[in-house]
Amino acid sequence: MARKHPKHGPYEDPAEDEAPAPAVPCWLCGRPTGETIVWHHPVPKSRGGRDTVPMHPICQQTLTANFTNSELQRHGMDVDGLLLNPAVRKFVDWVANKDPDFTATITKKKR
Repeated sequence: MARKHPKHGPYEDPAEDEAPAPAVPCWLCGRPTGETIVWHHPVPKSRGGRDTVPMHPICQQTLTANFTNSELQRHGMDVDGLLLNPAVRKFVDWVANKDPDFTATITKKKR
């Protein structure tokens, strides 16, 4: 016997009804985020941080390469304080005109 109603409902294409979500800006560089968004803890979780901010993966890699957890804890949510670091400022100026999904290898900080 045939079913009166389909088991899982009628087929609907979800792409027709939804408009693309607006890109949120990166917390560090201010560029719109692309396909991959990293939710970064400006104050590391190991130091009691709970807030998260959207970032590009390459921007997060730059922060972790240039700052220790205790330095990030001192800066907190102050992105202007992070941009005072010459290496971070140079990176943000360099990446400003790149594609939102741009990725590259970041050199590790020599400690």
